[in-house]
Amino acid sequence: MRYRDNPAVRFVCFVLIPLLILIICAMNRGHYYSDLICLFGINAILAVSLNLVNGFSGMFSMGHAAFMAVGAYTSALLTISESQKGRMAGLPAWFQTFTLPFPLALLCAGAAAALLALLIGFPVLRLKNHYLSVATLGLIVIVRAFLDNEDQFTNGARGITGLPSYSNIVTVFVTALLLLYIMYRLIRCSSYGRGLIAMRDDDVAAQTLGVRLVTKKISIFCLSAFAAGIGGALWGHLQSVISGQFFYFTDSFEIVEMSIIGGMFSLSGGIVGALVMTFLPEILAPLETGLVIGGVQLPELYGASNLILAVLLILLIIFRRQGILGYSEIIMESIFSKRTYTGLFQARTYRDLAAATRAKLAGIGKGKQTCK
Repeated sequence: MRYRDNPAVRFVCFVLIPLLILIICAMNRGHYYSDLICLFGINAILAVSLNLVNGFSGMFSMGHAAFMAVGAYTSALLTISESQKGRMAGLPAWFQTFTLPFPLALLCAGAAAALLALLIGFPVLRLKNHYLSVATLGLIVIVRAFLDNEDQFTNGARGITGLPSYSNIVTVFVTALLLLYIMYRLIRCSSYGRGLIAMRDDDVAAQTLGVRLVTKKISIFCLSAFAAGIGGALWGHLQSVISGQFFYFTDSFEIVEMSIIGGMFSLSGGIVGALVMTFLPEILAPLETGLVIGGVQLPELYGASNLILAVLLILLIIFRRQGILGYSEIIMESIFSKRTYTGLFQARTYRDLAAATRAKLAGIGKGKQTCK
Protein backbone atom coordinates (compact mmCIF):
# COMPACT_ATOMS: atom_id res chain seq x y z
CA MET A 1 0.00 0.00 0.00
CA ARG A 2 1.25 3.45 -0.91
CA TYR A 3 1.57 6.18 1.71
CA ARG A 4 -1.21 8.22 0.11
CA ASP A 5 -3.67 5.32 0.43
CA ASN A 6 -2.96 4.62 4.10
CA PRO A 7 -5.84 5.75 6.41
CA ALA A 8 -3.43 6.85 9.17
CA VAL A 9 -1.44 9.05 6.79
CA ARG A 10 -4.61 10.56 5.35
CA PHE A 11 -6.02 11.22 8.81
CA VAL A 12 -2.86 12.99 9.98
CA CYS A 13 -2.34 15.05 6.79
CA PHE A 14 -5.90 16.05 5.94
CA VAL A 15 -7.79 15.90 9.25
CA LEU A 16 -5.56 16.14 12.33
CA ILE A 17 -3.04 18.80 11.22
CA PRO A 18 -5.69 21.12 9.69
CA LEU A 19 -7.85 20.69 12.81
CA LEU A 20 -4.96 21.67 15.09
CA ILE A 21 -4.25 24.74 12.94
CA LEU A 22 -7.91 25.77 13.13
CA ILE A 23 -7.99 25.32 16.92
CA ILE A 24 -4.87 27.46 17.36
CA CYS A 25 -6.28 30.17 15.08
CA ALA A 26 -9.66 30.08 16.87
CA MET A 27 -7.87 30.70 20.17
CA ASN A 28 -6.26 33.81 18.64
CA ARG A 29 -9.42 35.37 17.25
CA GLY A 30 -8.94 38.75 15.61
CA HIS A 31 -5.31 38.04 14.72
CA TYR A 32 -4.28 38.75 11.12
CA TYR A 33 -3.49 35.11 10.35
CA SER A 34 -6.77 34.00 11.89
CA ASP A 35 -8.63 36.25 9.42
CA LEU A 36 -6.43 34.89 6.62
CA ILE A 37 -7.46 31.33 7.52
CA CYS A 38 -11.11 32.47 7.42
CA LEU A 39 -10.51 33.97 3.98
CA PHE A 40 -9.05 30.64 2.84
CA GLY A 41 -12.21 28.84 4.00
CA ILE A 42 -14.41 31.28 2.06
CA ASN A 43 -12.21 30.98 -1.03
CA ALA A 44 -12.47 27.20 -0.81
CA ILE A 45 -16.28 27.44 -0.87
CA LEU A 46 -16.15 29.74 -3.91
CA ALA A 47 -13.58 27.70 -5.87
CA VAL A 48 -15.22 24.33 -5.20
CA SER A 49 -18.66 25.69 -6.10
CA LEU A 50 -17.26 27.07 -9.37
CA ASN A 51 -15.80 23.63 -10.13
CA LEU A 52 -19.33 22.24 -10.04
CA VAL A 53 -20.12 24.22 -13.19
CA ASN A 54 -16.76 24.58 -14.93
CA GLY A 55 -15.37 21.15 -14.16
CA PHE A 56 -18.32 18.77 -13.96
CA SER A 57 -21.00 20.12 -16.29
CA GLY A 58 -19.07 21.12 -19.40
CA MET A 59 -20.04 24.80 -19.08
CA PHE A 60 -17.70 27.68 -18.27
CA SER A 61 -19.11 30.42 -16.07
CA MET A 62 -17.26 33.54 -14.93
CA GLY A 63 -20.09 35.23 -13.06
CA HIS A 64 -19.35 34.12 -9.50
CA ALA A 65 -18.75 37.69 -8.31
CA ALA A 66 -22.37 38.56 -9.15
CA PHE A 67 -23.72 35.75 -6.98
CA MET A 68 -21.31 36.72 -4.21
CA ALA A 69 -22.66 40.29 -4.32
CA VAL A 70 -26.28 39.15 -4.12
CA GLY A 71 -25.49 36.90 -1.15
CA ALA A 72 -23.47 39.57 0.65
CA TYR A 73 -26.15 42.26 0.29
CA THR A 74 -28.97 39.89 1.22
CA SER A 75 -27.25 38.78 4.41
CA ALA A 76 -26.27 42.36 5.25
CA LEU A 77 -29.84 43.67 4.95
CA LEU A 78 -31.12 40.82 7.11
CA THR A 79 -28.60 41.27 9.94
CA ILE A 80 -27.70 44.99 10.26
CA SER A 81 -29.24 47.10 13.02
CA GLU A 82 -32.39 49.21 12.80
CA SER A 83 -30.39 52.46 12.91
CA GLN A 84 -28.38 51.41 9.85
CA LYS A 85 -31.51 50.44 7.95
CA GLY A 86 -32.96 53.85 8.77
CA ARG A 87 -30.43 55.44 6.40
CA MET A 88 -31.94 53.54 3.46
CA ALA A 89 -35.09 55.42 2.62
CA GLY A 90 -36.44 52.83 0.19
CA LEU A 91 -36.81 49.97 2.67
CA PRO A 92 -40.41 49.16 3.70
CA ALA A 93 -41.43 50.14 7.23
CA TRP A 94 -41.87 46.53 8.36
CA PHE A 95 -38.35 45.68 7.17
CA GLN A 96 -36.77 48.43 9.28
CA THR A 97 -37.13 46.30 12.42
CA PHE A 98 -36.87 42.90 10.76
CA THR A 99 -33.69 40.89 11.44
CA LEU A 100 -32.79 37.24 11.23
CA PRO A 101 -30.24 35.06 13.04
CA PHE A 102 -27.06 34.66 11.08
CA PRO A 103 -27.61 30.99 10.04
CA LEU A 104 -31.01 31.87 8.55
CA ALA A 105 -29.52 34.96 6.89
CA LEU A 106 -26.90 32.72 5.26
CA LEU A 107 -29.59 30.42 3.88
CA CYS A 108 -31.51 33.43 2.54
CA ALA A 109 -28.31 34.75 0.95
CA GLY A 110 -27.75 31.45 -0.84
CA ALA A 111 -31.42 31.26 -1.88
CA ALA A 112 -31.34 34.80 -3.33
CA ALA A 113 -28.24 33.97 -5.39
CA ALA A 114 -29.82 30.70 -6.56
CA LEU A 115 -32.99 32.57 -7.56
CA LEU A 116 -30.93 34.97 -9.68
CA ALA A 117 -29.19 31.97 -11.30
CA LEU A 118 -32.59 30.42 -12.03
CA LEU A 119 -33.89 33.63 -13.63
CA ILE A 120 -30.93 34.03 -15.97
CA GLY A 121 -30.33 30.31 -16.42
CA PHE A 122 -32.97 29.65 -19.07
CA PRO A 123 -31.70 32.23 -21.59
CA VAL A 124 -27.99 32.16 -20.71
CA LEU A 125 -27.41 28.40 -20.51
CA ARG A 126 -28.48 27.99 -24.12
CA LEU A 127 -25.09 29.45 -24.98
CA LYS A 128 -21.90 27.39 -25.08
CA ASN A 129 -18.15 27.83 -24.62
CA HIS A 130 -16.86 31.41 -24.63
CA TYR A 131 -20.32 32.81 -25.40
CA LEU A 132 -21.52 31.61 -21.99
CA SER A 133 -18.44 33.13 -20.33
CA VAL A 134 -19.13 36.52 -21.91
CA ALA A 135 -22.80 36.36 -20.90
CA THR A 136 -21.92 35.67 -17.25
CA LEU A 137 -19.43 38.54 -17.32
CA GLY A 138 -22.30 40.70 -18.53
CA LEU A 139 -24.26 39.60 -15.46
CA ILE A 140 -21.50 41.03 -13.26
CA VAL A 141 -21.81 44.38 -15.02
CA ILE A 142 -25.59 44.42 -14.53
CA VAL A 143 -25.37 43.54 -10.82
CA ARG A 144 -22.60 46.09 -10.24
CA ALA A 145 -24.60 48.83 -12.00
CA PHE A 146 -27.67 48.04 -9.90
CA LEU A 147 -25.75 48.09 -6.63
CA ASP A 148 -24.02 51.39 -7.43
CA ASN A 149 -27.12 53.22 -8.67
CA GLU A 150 -29.91 51.91 -6.44
CA ASP A 151 -29.64 54.36 -3.54
CA GLN A 152 -32.81 53.36 -1.74
CA PHE A 153 -32.09 49.68 -1.15
CA THR A 154 -28.32 49.24 -1.41
CA ASN A 155 -27.06 52.68 -0.29
CA GLY A 156 -25.56 53.16 -3.75
CA ALA A 157 -21.82 53.38 -4.28
CA ARG A 158 -21.35 54.12 -0.57
CA GLY A 159 -22.20 50.53 0.21
CA ILE A 160 -23.20 49.14 3.59
CA THR A 161 -20.88 49.45 6.58
CA GLY A 162 -20.92 48.05 10.09
CA LEU A 163 -21.92 44.49 9.26
CA PRO A 164 -21.86 42.25 12.36
CA SER A 165 -18.60 40.28 12.56
CA TYR A 166 -20.17 36.82 12.43
CA SER A 167 -17.52 35.24 10.21
CA ASN A 168 -15.02 33.55 12.50
CA ILE A 169 -13.08 30.28 12.30
CA VAL A 170 -15.94 28.17 13.65
CA THR A 171 -18.68 29.75 11.52
CA VAL A 172 -16.69 29.72 8.29
CA PHE A 173 -15.35 26.17 8.52
CA VAL A 174 -18.53 24.56 9.85
CA THR A 175 -20.36 26.15 6.92
CA ALA A 176 -17.60 25.11 4.52
CA LEU A 177 -17.63 21.49 5.73
CA LEU A 178 -21.42 21.26 5.37
CA LEU A 179 -21.35 22.67 1.84
CA LEU A 180 -18.36 20.57 0.79
CA TYR A 181 -19.99 17.41 2.15
CA ILE A 182 -23.20 18.11 0.23
CA MET A 183 -21.29 18.79 -2.98
CA TYR A 184 -19.06 15.73 -2.53
CA ARG A 185 -21.98 13.37 -1.92
CA LEU A 186 -23.88 14.87 -4.85
CA ILE A 187 -21.04 14.61 -7.36
CA ARG A 188 -19.20 11.47 -6.27
CA CYS A 189 -21.88 9.33 -4.61
CA SER A 190 -25.04 9.77 -6.68
CA SER A 191 -26.46 9.14 -10.13
CA TYR A 192 -26.90 12.90 -10.46
CA GLY A 193 -23.13 13.39 -10.39
CA ARG A 194 -22.55 10.59 -12.87
CA GLY A 195 -25.09 12.21 -15.19
CA LEU A 196 -23.22 15.53 -14.92
CA ILE A 197 -19.90 13.92 -15.81
CA ALA A 198 -21.53 12.12 -18.74
CA MET A 199 -22.97 15.44 -19.96
CA ARG A 200 -19.53 17.05 -19.66
CA ASP A 201 -17.77 14.31 -21.62
CA ASP A 202 -20.37 13.94 -24.41
CA ASP A 203 -23.69 15.74 -24.12
CA VAL A 204 -25.18 14.05 -27.19
CA ALA A 205 -24.42 10.56 -25.85
CA ALA A 206 -25.67 11.57 -22.40
CA GLN A 207 -28.95 12.83 -23.84
CA THR A 208 -29.31 9.58 -25.77
CA LEU A 209 -28.99 7.67 -22.48
CA GLY A 210 -31.78 9.72 -20.89
CA VAL A 211 -29.89 12.55 -19.19
CA ARG A 212 -32.00 15.71 -19.20
CA LEU A 213 -29.47 18.31 -20.23
CA VAL A 214 -31.52 21.45 -19.52
CA THR A 215 -32.53 20.25 -16.05
CA LYS A 216 -28.96 19.26 -15.20
CA LYS A 217 -27.48 22.55 -16.40
CA ILE A 218 -29.95 24.77 -14.58
CA SER A 219 -29.88 22.75 -11.35
CA ILE A 220 -26.08 22.66 -11.08
CA PHE A 221 -25.88 26.34 -12.03
CA CYS A 222 -28.31 27.18 -9.20
CA LEU A 223 -26.47 24.97 -6.71
CA SER A 224 -23.17 26.63 -7.60
CA ALA A 225 -24.77 30.07 -7.20
CA PHE A 226 -26.27 29.03 -3.83
CA ALA A 227 -22.81 28.19 -2.47
CA ALA A 228 -21.35 31.37 -4.00
CA GLY A 229 -24.06 33.45 -2.30
CA ILE A 230 -23.19 31.93 1.06
CA GLY A 231 -19.50 32.54 0.37
CA GLY A 232 -20.24 36.17 -0.45
CA ALA A 233 -22.24 36.58 2.76
CA LEU A 234 -19.40 35.11 4.83
CA TRP A 235 -16.94 37.41 3.08
CA GLY A 236 -19.08 40.48 3.81
CA HIS A 237 -19.36 39.65 7.50
CA LEU A 238 -15.60 39.05 7.62
CA GLN A 239 -14.81 42.47 6.11
CA SER A 240 -17.73 44.28 7.87
CA VAL A 241 -18.19 46.54 4.82
CA ILE A 242 -19.49 45.85 1.32
CA SER A 243 -20.04 47.83 -1.85
CA GLY A 244 -20.35 47.12 -5.54
CA GLN A 245 -16.64 47.75 -6.18
CA PHE A 246 -15.73 44.61 -4.22
CA PHE A 247 -17.64 42.33 -6.60
CA TYR A 248 -16.33 42.89 -10.11
CA PHE A 249 -14.30 41.21 -12.84
CA THR A 250 -11.13 40.95 -10.75
CA ASP A 251 -12.86 38.87 -8.10
CA SER A 252 -14.33 36.47 -10.66
CA PHE A 253 -10.96 36.10 -12.38
CA GLU A 254 -9.32 35.24 -9.04
CA ILE A 255 -11.88 32.50 -8.38
CA VAL A 256 -11.33 31.11 -11.89
CA GLU A 257 -7.57 31.13 -11.21
CA MET A 258 -8.13 29.10 -8.02
CA SER A 259 -10.18 26.61 -10.00
CA ILE A 260 -7.61 26.24 -12.79
CA ILE A 261 -4.54 26.10 -10.53
CA GLY A 262 -5.96 23.45 -8.20
CA GLY A 263 -7.76 21.51 -10.93
CA MET A 264 -11.31 22.18 -12.03
CA PHE A 265 -12.10 18.50 -12.60
CA SER A 266 -12.06 17.66 -8.89
CA LEU A 267 -13.64 19.23 -5.83
CA SER A 268 -10.37 18.80 -3.95
CA GLY A 269 -8.66 20.88 -6.62
CA GLY A 270 -10.75 23.88 -5.59
CA ILE A 271 -9.38 23.57 -2.04
CA VAL A 272 -5.77 23.42 -3.28
CA GLY A 273 -6.35 26.37 -5.60
CA ALA A 274 -7.82 28.40 -2.74
CA LEU A 275 -4.83 27.49 -0.57
CA VAL A 276 -2.36 28.67 -3.22
CA MET A 277 -4.21 31.89 -4.12
CA THR A 278 -4.80 32.85 -0.47
CA PHE A 279 -1.34 32.29 0.99
CA LEU A 280 1.10 32.60 -1.92
CA PRO A 281 0.47 36.36 -2.39
CA GLU A 282 1.12 36.82 1.34
CA ILE A 283 4.39 34.89 1.08
CA LEU A 284 5.47 36.93 -1.95
CA ALA A 285 4.39 40.29 -0.49
CA PRO A 286 7.85 41.08 1.04
CA LEU A 287 9.29 41.19 -2.50
CA GLU A 288 7.29 44.35 -3.18
CA THR A 289 8.54 46.19 -0.08
CA GLY A 290 12.24 45.38 -0.48
CA LEU A 291 13.35 42.05 0.98
CA VAL A 292 16.56 41.83 3.03
CA ILE A 293 18.66 38.68 2.35
CA GLY A 294 21.98 38.22 4.17
CA GLY A 295 22.15 41.89 5.04
CA VAL A 296 21.63 42.91 1.40
CA GLN A 297 18.63 45.14 0.70
CA LEU A 298 16.88 44.06 -2.50
CA PRO A 299 15.11 46.73 -4.59
CA GLU A 300 11.35 47.14 -4.26
CA LEU A 301 9.71 44.98 -6.92
CA TYR A 302 6.21 46.37 -7.29
CA GLY A 303 3.83 43.89 -8.85
CA ALA A 304 6.26 40.98 -8.40
CA SER A 305 3.66 38.78 -6.67
CA ASN A 306 1.15 39.26 -9.50
CA LEU A 307 3.85 38.54 -12.08
CA ILE A 308 4.90 35.32 -10.32
CA LEU A 309 1.27 34.17 -10.03
CA ALA A 310 0.74 34.88 -13.73
CA VAL A 311 3.85 32.87 -14.65
CA LEU A 312 2.68 30.02 -12.41
CA LEU A 313 -0.70 29.98 -14.14
CA ILE A 314 0.90 29.97 -17.60
CA LEU A 315 3.26 27.11 -16.68
CA LEU A 316 0.36 25.09 -15.29
CA ILE A 317 -1.69 25.59 -18.45
CA ILE A 318 1.29 24.49 -20.58
CA PHE A 319 2.64 21.54 -18.57
CA ARG A 320 -0.27 20.40 -16.39
CA ARG A 321 -3.49 21.51 -17.97
CA GLN A 322 -5.61 19.50 -15.53
CA GLY A 323 -4.29 21.49 -12.54
CA ILE A 324 -2.24 20.46 -9.50
CA LEU A 325 -4.58 17.67 -8.37
CA GLY A 326 -6.05 16.81 -11.75
CA TYR A 327 -8.90 14.35 -11.25
CA SER A 328 -7.83 13.27 -7.75
CA GLU A 329 -10.25 13.62 -4.82
CA ILE A 330 -7.72 12.74 -2.12
CA ILE A 331 -8.69 15.62 0.20
CA MET A 332 -12.45 15.08 0.01
CA GLU A 333 -12.12 11.32 0.27
CA SER A 334 -9.83 11.62 3.29
CA ILE A 335 -12.16 13.97 5.16
CA PHE A 336 -15.53 12.41 4.33
CA SER A 337 -14.67 8.73 3.91
CA LYS A 338 -15.58 6.43 6.80
CA ARG A 339 -12.50 4.32 6.03
CA THR A 340 -10.18 7.17 7.11
CA TYR A 341 -11.53 6.94 10.66
CA THR A 342 -12.27 3.22 11.01
CA GLY A 343 -8.81 2.40 9.62
CA LEU A 344 -7.19 4.02 12.67
CA PHE A 345 -8.48 1.13 14.81
CA GLN A 346 -7.26 -1.65 12.52
CA ALA A 347 -3.85 -3.27 13.03
CA ARG A 348 -3.49 -3.80 9.29
CA THR A 349 -3.24 -0.03 8.76
CA TYR A 350 -0.06 0.19 10.82
CA ARG A 351 1.43 -3.01 9.39
CA ASP A 352 0.99 -1.62 5.88
CA LEU A 353 2.49 1.69 7.00
CA ALA A 354 5.53 -0.07 8.47
CA ALA A 355 5.95 -2.20 5.31
CA ALA A 356 5.74 0.88 3.08
CA THR A 357 8.32 2.64 5.25
CA ARG A 358 10.72 -0.33 5.08
CA ALA A 359 10.31 -0.54 1.31
CA LYS A 360 10.98 3.19 1.00
CA LEU A 361 14.13 2.96 3.14
CA ALA A 362 15.32 -0.08 1.20
CA GLY A 363 14.83 1.81 -2.07
CA ILE A 364 16.85 4.75 -0.73
CA GLY A 365 19.63 2.38 0.37
CA LYS A 366 19.79 0.74 -3.07
CA GLY A 367 19.91 4.15 -4.69
CA LYS A 368 22.92 5.16 -2.60
CA GLN A 369 24.76 1.92 -3.45
CA THR A 370 24.09 2.46 -7.17
CA CYS A 371 25.53 5.97 -6.96
CA LYS A 372 28.71 4.63 -5.37
